[in-house]
Amino acid sequence: MTQASALQRTYPWTTNLDGLQVTFRLMGTADRDAVLAFARALPEDDLMFLRTDVTQPQVVDEWIGNIQAERTITVMAETEGKLAGYASIHRNEVLWTRHVGEIRVQVGRDYRGIGLGKRLTNEVFAIAKELGLKKITAQMTTDQRSARQVFEHLGFRPEALLADYAMS
Repeated sequence: MTQASALQRTYPWTTNLDGLQVTFRLMGTADRDAVLAFARALPEDDLMFLRTDVTQPQVVDEWIGNIQAERTITVMAETEGKLAGYASIHRNEVLWTRHVGEIRVQVGRDYRGIGLGKRLTNEVFAIAKELGLKKITAQMTTDQRSARQVFEHLGFRPEALLADYAMS
């Protein structure tokens, strides 16, 4: 049984967000081109703060490899036949940090302000809990107020403020 199939959550499922029908489903191998198209349409400011350059095919291939190796679970949100955003929970294979996961969330510019980021974050947070992760992290800049509010609502608290860590 795979990690994704062991989840209590069922995919795909569809809901209405601000008048848009949004379908949530798990990312798979066939999503490579959709992810690349989505990433290449992101504003430069968004790309600057991503942990990896998801506009590059080899990076997306590695991401898919991590999904197949069950180190990552990614929930995709689609509307009108295209990717609107995604959220991932990334796990570390190192024995002493196997209880830690990192959440990463990205919402396309046209889909911000409708609660999609919050819904995606809640979804992968629930998955992380189902997986038994004991510590869940997320990284963001201090000016990402909306994102910080979503995470704080889930019980996250800042553990580190790294001065001069991010630069443009």
